[in-house]
Amino acid sequence: MSKVLNCLIVDDEPPAIRLLEKYISKISFLEVQQTFTSPLQALQHIEKDNFDIIFLDIQMPELTGLQLSKIINKKVEIIFTTAYPQFALESYDVAAIDYLLKPIDFERFYKAVLKVYNRFSNETITNTTSNTQNDFFFLKTDGKNKFVKVFLNEIVYIESLKNYVSIQLKDEQIITYSTLKKIKENLPEDQFIQIHKSHIVAIQHIEKIDNDAVFMQKKELSIGNTYKKSFFNLITNKQL
Repeated sequence: MSKVLNCLIVDDEPPAIRLLEKYISKISFLEVQQTFTSPLQALQHIEKDNFDIIFLDIQMPELTGLQLSKIINKKVEIIFTTAYPQFALESYDVAAIDYLLKPIDFERFYKAVLKVYNRFSNETITNTTSNTQNDFFFLKTDGKNKFVKVFLNEIVYIESLKNYVSIQLKDEQIITYSTLKKIKENLPEDQFIQIHKSHIVAIQHIEKIDNDAVFMQKKELSIGNTYKKSFFNLITNKQL
């Protein structure tokens, strides 16, 4: 993720707004852009300005938070903040990312905004478009605005590490918060193949295949039963 998430707060109770502002001020990747006690006034700004997260009370005059969320005509993450648990089911009909019950404690608030942060972070493998196959992408590393340029021909293999992924290049290793599935979606199928639930390998860097394992940079990687057929079909097609 390459930016701080812009927040809008809509609540007819000023003390509730002040509490959310206090929580947001403690989190480095959030910033309050505007607050409103009137949902109608908020709607005008939502349509013309860009926000990443809207904290939305439900029981308000003029429009309820649920009604307002259905009117919003742009992509934005909604977190409902309310004292009424009975609206939770309906909140999922409008694809709200979370539903916070007042009084809201900081730990619960942080878990909600972290969902948004992670959703944005999973989109940080940014492809550079071209007329032919992309030959690199930018990958988020540690730090709020730190990215590294990864060339496809430098990738030897990729390994899943629970919530992280390790990308082994020819001369270095990069670890990023992502999933193997997300990385795979950005790789050309004619250059990379998954050989195990935890490993994707670059075909050009395979040095040796011995029974149920491939060897790359002197590292042995097992071939999982689920992936054997497609892997050996590929190797057979490339056999002289």
